[in-house]
Amino acid sequence: MVITEEQIYALAPFAATLGIRFPTLTPDRVQAVLPTTHELSTLGGGLHGGAIMSVCDVASAVCVALNVDEGCVWSTAESTTYFLRPVRGTATATSTPLKVGRTLATVRTEVHDDAHELCAHTTQMVHITRPAG
Repeated sequence: MVITEEQIYALAPFAATLGIRFPTLTPDRVQAVLPTTHELSTLGGGLHGGAIMSVCDVASAVCVALNVDEGCVWSTAESTTYFLRPVRGTATATSTPLKVGRTLATVRTEVHDDAHELCAHTTQMVHITRPAG
C-alpha cells in the first residue's frame, strides 16, 4: 500500500491538527516530525508527554497502514511509552515494524530531539481486521 501525507491528513485529521509532517513514508520506516510549539508544551518548555505519545501513535498507525493489504482496518491494542528526557525543539518519531502478522502487528517507535538524543520510545501492538471474504 502507498500512502501520501495528504491522505494521512484526510484519514487522520488529528495528525494535521498537531502539525505532524512525514518526511519518510516506507513500509520499513515512517518518520513523523512534530515541532514543539507553545500550545504543545508543558512546564519547563518541553513537548508535552501526550503530544509525544500522539506522534508515536500516528507514526505507528501509518507504519501499519503501509504494511497491510488495502481494505484492512487497524487500531491500537496496546501502547507502552518510556520517557527518557524532555523533547525540546522538534520531535522526530521513527517507526519500524517488528512483526506484522495476520491479525496483530508490533511496531517500535523512537523519538529523537534536535540534538539526535533519544528522548522516548514506544512499543505498540496494533490489531488488524482484514476484509471479509
